[in-house]
Amino acid sequence: MSIEVRALTGESILSILPDLARLRITVFRDWPYLYDGSLEYEETYLAKFAAAKGAVCVVASDGDVVVGASTGAPMVEHADEFGEPFRNAGYDLDKIFYCGESVLLTSHRGHGLGHKFFDLREGHAHALGGFTHSTFCRVVRPDDHPLKPADYIPLDRFWGKRGYAPVPGLTATYDWKDIDQADETAHTMQFWMRAL
Repeated sequence: MSIEVRALTGESILSILPDLARLRITVFRDWPYLYDGSLEYEETYLAKFAAAKGAVCVVASDGDVVVGASTGAPMVEHADEFGEPFRNAGYDLDKIFYCGESVLLTSHRGHGLGHKFFDLREGHAHALGGFTHSTFCRVVRPDDHPLKPADYIPLDRFWGKRGYAPVPGLTATYDWKDIDQADETAHTMQFWMRAL
């Protein structure tokens, strides 16, 4: 498997947005997100991301096919609901780099791309300068959720090896439609963080 990984910034991010939208809808449909996404929402959300000053999109391609992508940008460039929990906890948003989604097709997992995604996003944060911490968030689901696969292995150990840990009490709530629901519902998101 010959996979090319590259980091896109500035206007070059625009070229990857259709692939990123497709990947988000495909990958986030699975556990634990169970996201019943729409292309219309993705286009709006990703256009805001692409316009963020200091944004980066790390792209993994297998030949001509984009099989994975991962995003990041300064926390101050994200919507208020991302930054509010940090402000309330006394953090300086100017010093926090937010790692957004990492979406990778199942067929291409287990080849070290998750590490590469973090390496390039954290490297981008270092190159921008001024950041003391890197963070991301993940959805919190009950262990007894009926759609949880019996063989599911959470990524907690992987994140821990990279130096990330959940920050007690640092959560946010986001709404989306689950694949088994008729309407959007609220979802708790736990922030994980590490010093850069």
